[in-house]
Amino acid sequence: MEHPVYPPFTPELARKRRELAPATLDAFKAFSAQVFADGALPVKTKQLIAVAVAHVTQCPYCIRGHTEAALKHGASEQEIMEAIWVAAEMRAGGAYAHSTLALDTMHQAHATAR
Repeated sequence: MEHPVYPPFTPELARKRRELAPATLDAFKAFSAQVFADGALPVKTKQLIAVAVAHVTQCPYCIRGHTEAALKHGASEQEIMEAIWVAAEMRAGGAYAHSTLALDTMHQAHATAR
């Protein structure tokens, strides 16, 4: 039987994570609760941002969790997909923008070869 790339989240894994670093886990949970609380941005917007970022970081657990949270806080499927497209454009845009490093390197290589 093949092993999945990402193991399913289980109570046993959650318990082990808590046992190994309980204070840090508590601090992370408090931080997360504060970050995702209503503020200048409503929770729905924050969850849509999280869906987009999760796609850029490619965290399958975050994709699932924040997609569920976005739906729970009133995001439509269309809003979620649009957020994912924004993430895709930003990731592609980053590659395009960083091409200036390759162009500059090529320019420098030609300049020193002369």
